[in-house]
Amino acid sequence: MTTPDHARKPDRAPGEHAPPSPSAPSAPRALPQKIAHLGDFHVPPRVAVIAALALPVGAAAALVAVGLLKLIALFTNLCFHGRFSFGSSTPGTTSHWWLILFMPIVGGLVIGLMARYGSEKIRGHGMPEAIESILVGGSKVQPRLAVLKPVSSAIGIGTGGPFGAEGPIIMTGGAVGSILAQFLHVTTDERKTLLVAGSAAGMAATFNSPLAAILLAVELLLFEWRPRSYIPVAVAAVTATLVREPILGSAPLFGGAHVPVQLPLSAYGLCLVAGLAAGVLALGATALVYFSEDLFAKLPLHWMWWPAIGGLIIGVGGLIEPRALGVGYDVIDQLLTGRATVGLIVGILVVKTLIWGLSLGSGTSGGVLAPMFMIGGALGAAEGLIFPTVSPGFWALVSLAGVLGGVMRSPLTGIVFCLELTHEMNAMLPMVITASSAYLLSVIVLKRSVLTEKIARRGLHLTREYSVDPLEVHLVRQLETPITATFRTDETVADIKRELTAPHGSHDFDGFLAQRLYPVMDPAGHLAGIVTRSDFLLSSPDDRTPLGELARPAVTAYNDETLRTIANRMATHHVTRVVIIDRADPDRLEGLLSLRQLLEARRIDQHEEHHSERILTLVPRRFRPATASGPSVVVAQSAGPATPTTERHDPVKQNI
Repeated sequence: MTTPDHARKPDRAPGEHAPPSPSAPSAPRALPQKIAHLGDFHVPPRVAVIAALALPVGAAAALVAVGLLKLIALFTNLCFHGRFSFGSSTPGTTSHWWLILFMPIVGGLVIGLMARYGSEKIRGHGMPEAIESILVGGSKVQPRLAVLKPVSSAIGIGTGGPFGAEGPIIMTGGAVGSILAQFLHVTTDERKTLLVAGSAAGMAATFNSPLAAILLAVELLLFEWRPRSYIPVAVAAVTATLVREPILGSAPLFGGAHVPVQLPLSAYGLCLVAGLAAGVLALGATALVYFSEDLFAKLPLHWMWWPAIGGLIIGVGGLIEPRALGVGYDVIDQLLTGRATVGLIVGILVVKTLIWGLSLGSGTSGGVLAPMFMIGGALGAAEGLIFPTVSPGFWALVSLAGVLGGVMRSPLTGIVFCLELTHEMNAMLPMVITASSAYLLSVIVLKRSVLTEKIARRGLHLTREYSVDPLEVHLVRQLETPITATFRTDETVADIKRELTAPHGSHDFDGFLAQRLYPVMDPAGHLAGIVTRSDFLLSSPDDRTPLGELARPAVTAYNDETLRTIANRMATHHVTRVVIIDRADPDRLEGLLSLRQLLEARRIDQHEEHHSERILTLVPRRFRPATASGPSVVVAQSAGPATPTTERHDPVKQNI
């Protein structure tokens, strides 16, 4: 056993960063050579292939979205007006009250039958189902879902359901991307990317909102912010928008509120109030949906009948306020342009909220965005009756953004969505205030949103906080530990044990015991493999097997690699320790790295997040009271030849 002179000690204490050069503000010239292989992003060449596949996915999702909108119009015309037409129509304009009452019940019965005998996954508003397929389903969507989901949603909305088309098209567009990926030889992550690309494309085509669709994918569906996923999603969203334009046009979906360039300061303060009110409404709407779901779960009936009961609720609400039925784009336009009457505002705010929340809990098929547009717009229009007038529909517009930020907990998506729907750029700052304040209230009070609560109720956990992995910002050389012992291939287990147990042996027992993994060098000084402490503990004291035969291949790393890279390598090879070698000279041993050091990097990150300290003060140093304080961060081993801090066990020493 030898202590290798060629084993380089770390240049500095673990976790300690190199000091800046005193002569220049930039890093030393040699530093780029050490990290030249590292970049801001990891972009595999296959991203171009996946982006190319996103082109047909985006085009197909756009056509499916257009088809769904036309199918909704067809069912609306057939059910409420008795005509075969794909033209725009609304349920509330029918002259037959009994159609308003009974058609939603019929639609609920059909959806229940389709869910029971077709696919149960058509139940719900689409986005939770898409998220669930990503989390636990390997992004695999059944092909039949691509047909059943849009048809069931068209029936539900076309028979008067107060839902939107965006949730179903997100699920259907995702199904298009997933089905294509299932025919190809791709990874699970690539299949997820194509699924989300289809979802974003469907939303972009439905609302002519490519940027909001991309942001929704980032904030809710991708669970990452990386070029490998962003590029294909952007390609699909842009493609879908271009395919949509010659069919449905490129004009904004809703009329603008004509927001002036300059607003009085009082308006910004009231935007904060509007945002908090939107947050309260978001809390109430979320609670209503899952209160309803809990009530339906207690019914002594099969869930197949629940949508019909939800349809009855819709029908009764429709008798009170017929304009609350259906998608209601015409009503949203009235709210955003300041043309809504007080009766319409109150009716939508009360009736639409109740029938949407209660019927959605029945497990019917429909989305949440369009109802939130209408409810948020009605809230803002009601506020406009009290707040000072800024422009017609201004308060409806900013409250719409606030409700989206509070309900979906995706404030960036909500802001950009409203901008793309109306092209009212002057309203951007007020919408940032309302959406952010509603979002703040929502995340403080509620653990989950209306979109993720259903996932949690199925026993799954979803986190939407994105942060840089601390292992990605630490290099191996910052936390590696020195090598205290290496062996030769011609040494035997018996030789090593005899040396370790000799009363006056020239060995570092503590260093040997703590190291746990030992490089084995051949006569030429090359790394032949590694042995572990268990190899010695489990071997007979008389074992004459040369270590060259006992050694197994070493998993190695370079000291300029990131800890995240090493963690992935450890997982791939099922090891907990790696040997650090020199990139220029692979026979030069640099040190060792274990899971202990990976955890140390995370501990440093935890310290930076939770440890509070004051750096500057107005009190001169000579007047400050003397305080005893230790180092703010206790890192692993020092840069010198200190013994690793692994706990020593005397029974192990006796066994050796």
